[in-house]
Amino acid sequence: MLHGIDVSSHNSENYALQGLDFVFVKVTEGTSYTNPKWVVQRDRARRAGLVVGYYHYVSPGSMSAQGNYFLGKIALRAGDVLALDWEHPDVWCADKDRWLAHVRAKAQGHRVVLYCNRDYWFNRDTTNNAGDGLWIADPAHAAGHPAVQHPWTFHQYSWAGGLDRNVARFDTRAALRSWAGASREAEAPEPAEPE
Repeated sequence: MLHGIDVSSHNSENYALQGLDFVFVKVTEGTSYTNPKWVVQRDRARRAGLVVGYYHYVSPGSMSAQGNYFLGKIALRAGDVLALDWEHPDVWCADKDRWLAHVRAKAQGHRVVLYCNRDYWFNRDTTNNAGDGLWIADPAHAAGHPAVQHPWTFHQYSWAGGLDRNVARFDTRAALRSWAGASREAEAPEPAEPE
């Protein structure tokens, strides 16, 4: 299994990199909020050669407008993963499915995954649609052993210390990059920028 974290404006721009293979960065929420730290948080992961993912916290309203707002902020690179963060109580399963379909159609060649907790997956989801992969939040179970029968791709297993920790169901970083659609050139870390 690979190890990673997800970060938002609540986290430092200089998060620790040791032992990480991937980082998901919150970019947007609804159609008006953008994480002011997301570019620096992304660049830190890219300079370290980590796989980068982006997520959008979905709110009630137009799913296509939210998908466009999210995608409009990002200059996507091959191998970038996109995720829908489904936690809002007034966003329903049909909304979730519309967002996933819209973003998958607009960002062809990129994996689009669903993030939610077990309560949403078992009690609010009626379609078992997780796009290209389920990112399940289940801190009650050990890393890599979420209590779901559906195949999962990412498992958020801990929120300890104010940092969300995850594992990915891949043996190597190269395997994750390949699944995410990255080219071989993307496997090498980018040169560090001068401090």
